[in-house]
Amino acid sequence: MFVPILLVCVGAALLFYVATQYGQMYIEQRRLAERWEQEQQASVANPVSEQVHVTDGGMIRLVIPKIDLTSFVVEGTNHHSLLLGPGHMTHTAEPGESGNAVITGHRDTFFRHIHELEKGDQIYVDRGGKRVVYEVTGKKIVDPDDISVTKQTNDSQLTLITCYPTYYIGPAPKRLVVFTKLSGEQQAKLTQAEEESTKQAAPAGH
Repeated sequence: MFVPILLVCVGAALLFYVATQYGQMYIEQRRLAERWEQEQQASVANPVSEQVHVTDGGMIRLVIPKIDLTSFVVEGTNHHSLLLGPGHMTHTAEPGESGNAVITGHRDTFFRHIHELEKGDQIYVDRGGKRVVYEVTGKKIVDPDDISVTKQTNDSQLTLITCYPTYYIGPAPKRLVVFTKLSGEQQAKLTQAEEESTKQAAPAGH
């Protein structure tokens, strides 16, 4: 009689734990969404001439139409961060800038369906009052310790990583990596802006 009761208690505790984790995720994403709306309304309320630049408080919104995903990215990829949202890997590039911006997410929440992405699918990143458009270039299955997928690049790329297989029970043995690059038009604008910035920063010749 004791064993069945113990199993029921353990099951109830596990359900409570999972519900708590999902509750924290929902509350944090809702809080970030409300903050995002407040920032956008503040930008609209002030005339452009009075703004030094459009601000969103440093927030990053990730939108993937193909899989109907809209979520706010948190900083860091530790256990707590990834419970709240997709995590931007510290020390990688910021989305929209030159370099490889890496974002990871759990396979059973935010990145559940990124395996459905195919070459040419678009991914949007809203940041700094602008929308950055990336296009999927491919995907790959790698070992968990393969850090080559996070290496930095000269052009602007966005790399999404999650555990794989997606529906594996227990700790997944592999990682699914989705590679993207900045759309051609935006990459050209970014390169031009960087070249102009370099020219302005260079000392005048004598």
